[in-house]
Amino acid sequence: MKKIGITGSLASGKTTASKILAERRGPLFSADKEVKRLYNNSNFKKLISKVFKIKRSSNVKKEIIRKILEKKSNIRKLEKIIHPIIRKKMNYFIKENKNKKFIFLEIPLLIESRLMKKFNMIFFIKAKKKLRLKRFKLKGGNEKLFNILDKKQLSYKKKIGYCDEVVVNEKNLKILKKKLSDILSKYE
Repeated sequence: MKKIGITGSLASGKTTASKILAERRGPLFSADKEVKRLYNNSNFKKLISKVFKIKRSSNVKKEIIRKILEKKSNIRKLEKIIHPIIRKKMNYFIKENKNKKFIFLEIPLLIESRLMKKFNMIFFIKAKKKLRLKRFKLKGGNEKLFNILDKKQLSYKKKIGYCDEVVVNEKNLKILKKKLSDILSKYE
């Protein structure tokens, strides 16, 4: 089994690239998707509401974003809760798919979490900050939150030193598919 990690900066196109890479090649684990599932879990919502002193009747995710905008250190507090849960789910996914030729894991903070040794190869999806901000806003985010989250990540220059492949994602979907297909064909 080859474990392929997909990472990149905020709003660089990791999810799109991950889906393209995994299509007909192997199962895909998405840390972001797992986090979204957590926000629908009543026990998780109770825990977050208690830790961050949020009214249970409110939209927990919206309130967390508000708390992060108020105080940046709330990100670290949130990560201490979320990361161990996601890591456990990731390890289960790896174990469950040990007989597959390829498995793909989209982990936004792969480098920051020092998970490099878990992977046979790591793909870094790269895009200019201006384009990433535009994409982030299109998904309903705002510039202040983008800047807080973006500063939390290592610079792409530091990250690419840990990656086997760097894929620039600044054009269209057709070009991205071609680049990813060409790169992965080297490993198949």
